Amino acid sequence: MALWIYRLVFLPVMLVLAPYYLWRMRRRGGYSDGFGQRFGAVPSSLPPKSAGRQRIWLQAVSVGELLAIGPLLDALHAQADREIYLTTTTSTGYRLAKERYGAKVAGVAYFPMDFWCFSARAWRHVQPDLAVLTEGERWPEHIHQAARRGVPIVAINARLSDRSFARMQWVRGLVPGLMGGITRLLAVAEEDAERFRQLGFASDRVTVTGNLKVDNAIAEIDDEAKQALRRELGFGPNDLVLLGSSLWPGEEEAVVAAWERARRDSRIDRTLRLLLVPRHAERSAAVEAIVAATGASYHLRSRGAARAPIEIAVGDTTGELQRLTQLADLVFVGKSLPPHTEGQTPVEAAGLGRALMFGPGMASFRPIAQDLRQQGAAVRVESAAELSDMTVALLADESRRNALGAAGRAWHRSNRGALARTVEVISVLLAD
Repeated sequence: MALWIYRLVFLPVMLVLAPYYLWRMRRRGGYSDGFGQRFGAVPSSLPPKSAGRQRIWLQAVSVGELLAIGPLLDALHAQADREIYLTTTTSTGYRLAKERYGAKVAGVAYFPMDFWCFSARAWRHVQPDLAVLTEGERWPEHIHQAARRGVPIVAINARLSDRSFARMQWVRGLVPGLMGGITRLLAVAEEDAERFRQLGFASDRVTVTGNLKVDNAIAEIDDEAKQALRRELGFGPNDLVLLGSSLWPGEEEAVVAAWERARRDSRIDRTLRLLLVPRHAERSAAVEAIVAATGASYHLRSRGAARAPIEIAVGDTTGELQRLTQLADLVFVGKSLPPHTEGQTPVEAAGLGRALMFGPGMASFRPIAQDLRQQGAAVRVESAAELSDMTVALLADESRRNALGAAGRAWHRSNRGALARTVEVISVLLAD
């Protein structure tokens, strides 16, 4: 009954929202390639399923999830009797998947809309032996198609944000009918696991395996590469760098204000540069308007190398955050200042040994944020005003920044292991 309610509601909701999503897709661009895959088509390049090989359908919604699954995909690709069909949702994710993983997978495509005929069409062609969903992905029709075919489906890096948990509690009676087909839930933390249990998932199907993002290999660049990157951005070799990482609307202004105050403070005796990286590169025009209003010299990374020294760089490119973070002396993690509540991942910045700040809204990474604070690896600021105060204090205190960074590296080393636990569960499911 719950699935039929979902099916009946899905179509009118899809029709109502279609103009908005079509407009957004046009604005972001890149969706014309493979557009039919949204309706259940699969790439013609996907080979027929071969005897003796198990096919895994792996869905990762966007860039962050695709980067997180890199080590997992490598581990699965290394097993000769397995092949991966990789789907994603956004155009940036699609491009990244083809560029980074195209040679390792049987096919890359867009995930079909979660409506009966589209999902069933894709399933008939793909014929996976196992389906994998990442993080917050829980598509009822996709889950149903797996269950009716007797195909196990596992949710990896599974988490429930405060907002998602509250919404699902309102329709708790429908959850088993919509998502009961999930074979195993591999939660990132005990808090998430307990939330799944409260929603009706049996305890023997819920396992805490940790966060795959912690297991991601961090490719640190050497000093020569760092200096080359500084020159490309228009920064000097000894400049201090404040990084606003994965920022959402309203946060650029807060970080700019903190930077402007800090560079006037007499205790900071080195030239201070600002590096802003918006979470979505297509917001570059809005971010440019903000930095232009300061009167400071600036440059957008998407326009190539800066031709002269500049004060503010905007990292409006995709897939470069890890490299750019290595230039930072102090990092503020975005989507965490009010009204934002979910937070972006602090994992890579911590693993790179950068002094960290974030706001109160870290719901999607609450256990990690709590661990980082408890271990002296991050500082929480409650408001834009407090962000300015803390920015000045930390930029004026190199020893404290170093202590935060060292604690971040130690935390990262001690929390690895999610990859091995996830691969073990997948192997068991494929062997059954």
